[in-house]
Amino acid sequence: MRWPRALNGATEGERALMANPQASVTASGSKTAIHTLAVRITHWINVIAILIMILSGWRIYNASPLFDFTFPDGITLGGWLAGALQWHFAGMWLFVLNGLFYVCYGIFSGHFKSSFLPITLRALWREFKNALRGSIAHELGVYNAVQRAAYIGVLCVGVVLVLSGLAIWKPVQFQEIAALMGGYEGARWVHFVAMALTVFFILVHLTLVALVPRTLWPMFSGHAEVSREVPK
Repeated sequence: MRWPRALNGATEGERALMANPQASVTASGSKTAIHTLAVRITHWINVIAILIMILSGWRIYNASPLFDFTFPDGITLGGWLAGALQWHFAGMWLFVLNGLFYVCYGIFSGHFKSSFLPITLRALWREFKNALRGSIAHELGVYNAVQRAAYIGVLCVGVVLVLSGLAIWKPVQFQEIAALMGGYEGARWVHFVAMALTVFFILVHLTLVALVPRTLWPMFSGHAEVSREVPK
């Protein structure tokens, strides 16, 4: 992204703030605030909840596979079906309660509006082509169109995970939800696909963190060290 000549000497955080004044980015000396405390706490709670649900879910899947394969017992959680179900429900309630808090926070604090909106097809296509060329730019605290679409998408997948899980857990009590998914078996397929999409998102997310490691520490501390550039 090209910056006006007057911004050539600005720090990364200052540029991010000027590009998106509503974003949760504020420059202060040599440190830039990136993530609020609420975002950081819900993020790490979500990590724990999703890890529990995925690993225990694989154990549950092994009890009645949809395909001609099962997951190795060494990467599952619960030991046996009943134990896996207990872990899965514990992870599910943690995921739901944490997710509800995050959604409410995101709406009422303006976090969603400032971080994930707006998204235009033109910007999405441009950033997607940049990503394919490996020339996509990343600025701490500012999401490009592809990142915004990915985060919104995974939020929607999370909703589908919960709804399909309820349809599997209580197919009679939640028969309307199950019917929308083609019944109990259909809900199992939807749940599996949603889980697979979640795992794919996690793998891409971890890959990007590995490629840009400076994005990891701000999720713990809330801020990042920045260096001032002297204009030529």
